[in-house]
Amino acid sequence: MLSLSACLPVVAQVKKATTAGGGARTASNSTPVNLKTTQDSLSYAIGLSVANFYKQQNITNINTSLVVKAINDVNKKSKLLLDEQQANQCIVSYMQKAKAEKSAGNKKVGEEFLAANKTKPGVVTTASGLQYTILKEGTGPKPSLTDKVKVHYHGTLIDGRVFDSSVDRGQPIELSVNGVIPGWTEALQLMPVGSKWKLFIPSSLAYGDQQAGALITPGSTLIFDVELLDIVK
Repeated sequence: MLSLSACLPVVAQVKKATTAGGGARTASNSTPVNLKTTQDSLSYAIGLSVANFYKQQNITNINTSLVVKAINDVNKKSKLLLDEQQANQCIVSYMQKAKAEKSAGNKKVGEEFLAANKTKPGVVTTASGLQYTILKEGTGPKPSLTDKVKVHYHGTLIDGRVFDSSVDRGQPIELSVNGVIPGWTEALQLMPVGSKWKLFIPSSLAYGDQQAGALITPGSTLIFDVELLDIVK
């Protein structure tokens, strides 16, 4: 949050927006703009906040003239083109559609990866669609659904990017078998203590259509190296 002292008058260079074909905005010649008062700076800061919201949500092709109109309509108590419920529904519908489109693309890539992966030597595919290979076979007991276990893990996307790793941190973690994603819950109950498996987890057994951190986008297939160190008593 900006402090009041951050809203002091400044001089900025802004670009006039012109309308191009299809409603897109193109930048033309720059014009000096003076933020002469705290109110000017606050107004510009609000604009930056709105723009950053669009960016964070991957919302593109915004008609900024209608954004300004909406602000003016509220301030001038003019007749609104949408009521609050309609406005919220527009935003929710747009976000759901964008998420579904992104998820569908990731799922297709993941399904193609898993279809090819299941034909490789040593890969086991369960009825749920979970795939795994045994890197080291343990000889200890298998955890039950209600057990707590100590594990080391290394998680990547199918393109090799690492999103989380207790191995890299040098510190194993303790977790509940029934408190993790479904692919883990299934695999842990199949693994004897002392085992190390590589898991290939479809999105339906991972985070589904949800974003999970910066790298795990909706519909992502995940890969984990999991070493089951112990059942915690």
